[in-house]
Amino acid sequence: YLLTAKAFNKRSFQDKAIAFLFGYVYLPYLGFQKDTVYVGAEDQSKIKPSMAREWTEAIVFAVIAATVIRTFFFEAFTIPTSSLEKSMMVGDYLFVSKVSYGAKIPNTPLSFPFVHHTLPGTATTKSFLEWFKLPYFRLPGFGDVKNNDIVVFNYPDGDTVALNFQNQSYYQIIRDNNYSSLYNKPNVNIRMHGENGEQNVPIGEVSARPVDKRENYVKRCVAIAGDKFEIRDAEIYINDKHVETPEHAQYHYFVKTKGFTFGEYNYAAQSFEPNVRVLDKYDIYVDEMGIRDIKNDTVEYLINMPLATMLKVKALSSVISVIKEITPKDQYESRIFPHSKHYKWNNDNFGPLVLPKVGMTINIDTNNIVLYDRIIVNYELNKLEVKGDKIFINGAEAKTYTFKMDYYFMMGDNRQNSADSRYWGMVPMDHIVGKPVFVWMSIKDPAKNPVSGNVGIFKSFTQDSKKGKFRWERFFCFVNEDGLSRSYLVHFLIIVGGISGFVYIRNKRAARNVKKK
Repeated sequence: YLLTAKAFNKRSFQDKAIAFLFGYVYLPYLGFQKDTVYVGAEDQSKIKPSMAREWTEAIVFAVIAATVIRTFFFEAFTIPTSSLEKSMMVGDYLFVSKVSYGAKIPNTPLSFPFVHHTLPGTATTKSFLEWFKLPYFRLPGFGDVKNNDIVVFNYPDGDTVALNFQNQSYYQIIRDNNYSSLYNKPNVNIRMHGENGEQNVPIGEVSARPVDKRENYVKRCVAIAGDKFEIRDAEIYINDKHVETPEHAQYHYFVKTKGFTFGEYNYAAQSFEPNVRVLDKYDIYVDEMGIRDIKNDTVEYLINMPLATMLKVKALSSVISVIKEITPKDQYESRIFPHSKHYKWNNDNFGPLVLPKVGMTINIDTNNIVLYDRIIVNYELNKLEVKGDKIFINGAEAKTYTFKMDYYFMMGDNRQNSADSRYWGMVPMDHIVGKPVFVWMSIKDPAKNPVSGNVGIFKSFTQDSKKGKFRWERFFCFVNEDGLSRSYLVHFLIIVGGISGFVYIRNKRAARNVKKK
């Protein structure tokens, strides 16, 4: 970028700074200016750069190269939550391919490098400028989003954010507090649940975010555009056909035992004290289970685990029974999409819902408009009004609507502990970021693995995955529909060792030849 700008006689500090920070916008801009003149590159042979300049140019090149790679090819991510456990684990470090579905051109290209939406060291300062925006455009990719793909996408509910409560849905906050909007109302008190129970606190500043600066989520795509999606007693059906549950999918189970097998209740402290060694052995997370009932010497726990773990737990001599927790059909949950009492859907019984496809036309009325109003207004940018039993779109009465984009339904494999499309609806195509393709490292979270997760880093190098902090079987693995492939860590070490040995021997021979001469 810098050398090209110099070739067009843009050599001032200001020109160099703009070319460095926003070269992919600035250079096309120069190309359309009538007064732009090509003067040729500087004769570098006559210039002896200082050490400071050499370092500066090296850093600039590295930043530009990394930005291009991060924007258009691959980006590094970490898994922050357990919504995809055990397919993708908390502490997995992975690379996401932008070319799988086609890289998106940034909506806000004027942004601080290597930062998502907030400047480092600040809690609320934006890392991007909004006075220059680009429309949605996606480069060609290697394929389309398919059923059961694990997908990274921009959080749809994140178009509006309460900056003091960024880890919560703004729309759920206003629903819980019976407001239609809290824009420009920073002093309005809202009810929030915290460590000290329910409190009334000011909402603070509310801000809008462009699509590319919304939080990145990773979930499994369980339904694609055009599918009829339904959940019946925690089982997924696509187009009325049952879909096989992923191997690592987890559910809540009521586990009744003789005695305190998994932990006991401390009445003095009024808290659950888990048997961390048993939980660590079966890889059951402490914060996802607890005591539900105690009668004489019988204890009932609520435990979140995959089928394979459930079968091991069920086989324990102290276990009396294991029953999957399922919310009954027609039991309304206000936090579940579409947040309407006319649709009594819940986590385990949801739909049927037809996912819109680009060019698809549907009939709309006052009964079903709640399913698609957010798509029509927020994603496809129309004005929608409901007057009595009539619907108006952009001022004209409408009985049908034709969609402009494809939409997808995303769910976590941790089925009853995942904030996903069951809560905030469908994901538009312009929110799709990419596809996880490679996990290069995996480290346990001490809060969730209280025994092995607290082993020191250096000691973990001599421990296996059960006893140490590292999940060695998840190092250098490719991501597929079922989770991860086998680990290629050993293969990688052999290749690195072989290359290092070859270079060492070659250099030794070269040194001997020099001495002989």
